[in-house]
Amino acid sequence: MTLFEQWREIAEQERSQQETEKFWQDYFDLETENYKKILSDSSHVYEGTVSELAKTFSMDETTFLGFLDGINTSLKAELKLEELQSESTVKLDIDLEKLYYNMLNAKADWLYNLPQWDGVLSEDARREITKKFRSSKVFVSEAKVGRNDPCPCGSGKKYKNCCGK
Repeated sequence: MTLFEQWREIAEQERSQQETEKFWQDYFDLETENYKKILSDSSHVYEGTVSELAKTFSMDETTFLGFLDGINTSLKAELKLEELQSESTVKLDIDLEKLYYNMLNAKADWLYNLPQWDGVLSEDARREITKKFRSSKVFVSEAKVGRNDPCPCGSGKKYKNCCGK
């Protein structure tokens, strides 16, 4: 069983509601510390084996795969998580704007409100990313053709007497 499969199994394991909340809160605490570390020195690109990076981020390898699962879409080059093993080399070259956007998308306010973002993205940049995120979630319906409107096929007839029959 791969590390990623182990992570999925642990994450999806049946627990009581209280145990589930504790599991995820413990994970989110670790994740928050990882992002604080990453954002404190945002120019640093973390690179090494899964085992080495798990130690760097004070996580066990399986939990670190969970972290990689969360950050993967924010990397400049996504990882093939299913193929990663302890000795696989990993490079965390993060697109920080994409990371902020993905944190908004995950509704992870404990992450996108970290004070470390102040030194990484300006307030205007964060506001612009938030605006882009919100506009991507707005559904805009297309105008419908009314029965007395000209037919969109170009016949010159009313829609009700042409394609609307």
